[in-house]
Amino acid sequence: MEQGKDRKARRITSAFVAAGMTLGVAGGLAALTTTSSNAATAAGCTAVYSTTWDSGSGFGAQVVITDDGPAWSNWTLSYSYAGNQTLQNGWNGTWAQSGNTVTVTNAAYNGAVASGGSVTPAGNFTYSGTNAAPTSFAVNGITCSGTVPPTTPSTTPSTTPSTTPSTPPTTPSTTPSTSPSSPGGGTGHVANPFLGATSYLSPDYAGEVNAQVAADQPSNPTLAASEAKMADFPTAVWMDKIAAITGTGDSVHHGLQWHLDQALTQQQAGTPITLEVVIYDLPGRDCAALASNGEIPATAAGLTEYESQYIDPISTILADPKYAGIRIVAIVEPDSLPNAVTNQSKPACATATPFYEQGVEYALNKLHAIPNVYNYVDIAHSAWLGWSSNMGPAAQEFAKVAKATTAGVASVDGFISDTANYTPTTEPFLPNSTLQVGGNPLDSAKFYQYNPYFDEYDYDQAMYTQLVGQGFSPNIGMLIDTSRNGWGGPNRPTVLNTSPTTVDTYVAANKVDQRSFRGDWCNQNGAGIGARPTVQPYGAANHIIAFVWIKPPGESDGDYPTATHTHGDPHCDPNGTNTDGNGGTYSTGSIPGYDVPAGQWFAAEFQQEVTNAYPAL
Repeated sequence: MEQGKDRKARRITSAFVAAGMTLGVAGGLAALTTTSSNAATAAGCTAVYSTTWDSGSGFGAQVVITDDGPAWSNWTLSYSYAGNQTLQNGWNGTWAQSGNTVTVTNAAYNGAVASGGSVTPAGNFTYSGTNAAPTSFAVNGITCSGTVPPTTPSTTPSTTPSTTPSTPPTTPSTTPSTSPSSPGGGTGHVANPFLGATSYLSPDYAGEVNAQVAADQPSNPTLAASEAKMADFPTAVWMDKIAAITGTGDSVHHGLQWHLDQALTQQQAGTPITLEVVIYDLPGRDCAALASNGEIPATAAGLTEYESQYIDPISTILADPKYAGIRIVAIVEPDSLPNAVTNQSKPACATATPFYEQGVEYALNKLHAIPNVYNYVDIAHSAWLGWSSNMGPAAQEFAKVAKATTAGVASVDGFISDTANYTPTTEPFLPNSTLQVGGNPLDSAKFYQYNPYFDEYDYDQAMYTQLVGQGFSPNIGMLIDTSRNGWGGPNRPTVLNTSPTTVDTYVAANKVDQRSFRGDWCNQNGAGIGARPTVQPYGAANHIIAFVWIKPPGESDGDYPTATHTHGDPHCDPNGTNTDGNGGTYSTGSIPGYDVPAGQWFAAEFQQEVTNAYPAL
């Protein structure tokens, strides 16, 4: 099983202001992770308040305000706290506080709100004592009255701020589908395949996890107890080579049909089930890396092989009518099309690009023809395509390939970011990339190099805007692979540190991403499990429709060349270095002392990821 990797992005030399790209939550606020929540409604507005992290002395808050009357050309939100909550910073509006009263006035980019539209101002606060939620809100002088009960908190309170939801809902949607029914409880082709469905739990992955639990139980029962929970979360099945279609011949990784049959045994009567499968074997695959180079050459003959010996057999299996009740989520070719945008200076990528484009087009055509298959195309991550010089051209490249298919942009149900990568979903203490520290914007820090997108949430919202602008449906869904981007552990900041006086020291003190270089991607030391697979983590109106675990935690990214074997990638060498293209040299960040081939079980990595899980397991 070969996993997708980070291909170094090209930086730009001037700052890019991203404020106009999204009206949604910025900087780590997840509506479903609240420790308290109040909502109020009136004829003209709805306001939903939630806390998104709470350390005991500080917290984050967001207010989703919805226009229930005529369109707004501008808006001002006001509410009051009963305690000593004190504003520290805020975004998606101009925040101010006088006594206990907080006011937020729209920013220049989000003042216009259509009837039925929403905007989400959010901020960070300090407090002591109790942190009661406000109960009354007003928007443009209209009082929003009435409340709903607070969200029930976890029975195990966290001592650090939670930025992401925990476990996914498993009950079906209460909104009936208008699509025709299909066998096995399916509901035709729906907008969000995860909504109202259960999730397939791979026995292969459970076997790897349980073997590790058995090994660790005698010496560390506490760790083993946490590890055991991992078998209860869905992970993707990787078709990373032709042989994977029928199975690798061992007891660890079975074939595609076997997994689909297992999904049928797990399916509950009358309820669809999702199964995630990674399509990952393009000609000249991973042209800018070595750890996960593919088996098919980047030639015309290789393209024919990809189509006839890889995609055709997969599509034949998936099209079997007995699997019609399974919602098959296809993750289409990680780390492929982004190389067509940023790595054309590499001869291998220049050669492979036309085969990437034709191969993805063919895969989309074959898979889209199967009604219960949902295509999600990989869009790398914020640390690769976040610069404006990359993002726009990338959206054009995705549209170019999709428009070449028989169904056009309709062949794509959505997109996925951070596949098998480590970029945090949110940076809760760095919500504003243009914040001035020492006279410079935060995105000028060496860690970001003028990339305005510090996390996947903001990147996905901005990329969504670009993709819709290229002709994709506004109904496309965005997925984030959160399998190991949690970055918990003792080095994770828990409160905002405002004392540093330079952008580099401010970023270093407040970022949850503990890599020294954002381009590091192989078996990262200190990484932890991220948010659990979750449907609609930010609510039904948000473009991010689910958190998923595409990379099975505990499986290696790749090995590196040594005196005993030549295969591998130097970027996986713990003693090696990476460069940023601007004269900076950094450690690869790989876990020291190990050399584990891609896709094989990496016990030390799994133990670390479980230990550093955020939220904690």
